[in-house]
Amino acid sequence: MDVFSDLIRGVRAHGSLFGSSTLSPPWSLHFVDGAPLTLCTVLTGAGWIVPEGRPPEPLRARETVVVRGPATFTFVDEVGTTAEPVACGEHCATPDQGGTRHRLGWHDDNSGYPGADTGATTLIVGAYPVRGEINQRLLDALPVVLCAGSGGAADSVLDHLAAEAAVDTPGQQVVLDRLLDWMLVCTLREWFDRPGGKPPAWWAAQRDPVVGDALRLLHAEPAAPWTVAALAERTGVSRATLAKRFADLVGEPPLTYLTRWRMTLAADLLVEQRAATVADVARTVGYSDPFGFSAAFKRVRGTNPTDFRRAATAATTATAAR
Repeated sequence: MDVFSDLIRGVRAHGSLFGSSTLSPPWSLHFVDGAPLTLCTVLTGAGWIVPEGRPPEPLRARETVVVRGPATFTFVDEVGTTAEPVACGEHCATPDQGGTRHRLGWHDDNSGYPGADTGATTLIVGAYPVRGEINQRLLDALPVVLCAGSGGAADSVLDHLAAEAAVDTPGQQVVLDRLLDWMLVCTLREWFDRPGGKPPAWWAAQRDPVVGDALRLLHAEPAAPWTVAALAERTGVSRATLAKRFADLVGEPPLTYLTRWRMTLAADLLVEQRAATVADVARTVGYSDPFGFSAAFKRVRGTNPTDFRRAATAATTATAAR
């Protein structure tokens, strides 16, 4: 398991296609949910993404923008549009709003491929719920607004999206969700690899033949009794070489990285597996002694496992009650 695969695990679209119909100006769509991640792709035409409290970003045909919540954003035909904002949220993707192709306040010319012959703008939006500490580490590596140009691997996904959005067939939402997942992965990979970019340390380190192997081992077997010597043996270098190379590329020693990753896994387990005891979670992430685990958790997270679980449960209950 590589680092990126671990961090994006669980970030999945589910009934999240807000629109695939054509837009005729003027328009102003206000996406009010403040989803942790929202992917916006224009198939045809153009418009502007206006994130709350940030400068507008142009979005042209076959370009993609990823917006990180919790701030909301608006998609408009032009900056300063006269159109009244139409609030779009989870309800926009429900069957009572017309299924996949028709959305609140949107227009459809029924010409087959959305916007192909009309010059209108066709927007596809996928909102991603992101839960837990593992996914949060991915969010922490992203800017509030991530702009990706056209071309690359994502281009082929767009062709599939356009073809699927132009029809109305059984199982369509499932297909569109998976295509949006594919689109998100391609967009993030290309953004991390962009020339002159500054990707997170773990992204660049994955490409190193030694440190990349060490990271894959730590993520594949986080509960194993790792030592620097054991990692060095598995990666085929000396202990000193691995320690220096890992610290230079990742920014911290191998076992420090491992401890932080174990505590990230533990934080999600404490929330998701309510029936598991602290000792159970400790064993799952590689600690035979629950007291040693609790000390490590408090050192990394600033609170003990029991208090963390209690606070997370209270926050979840408060959110559900809103």
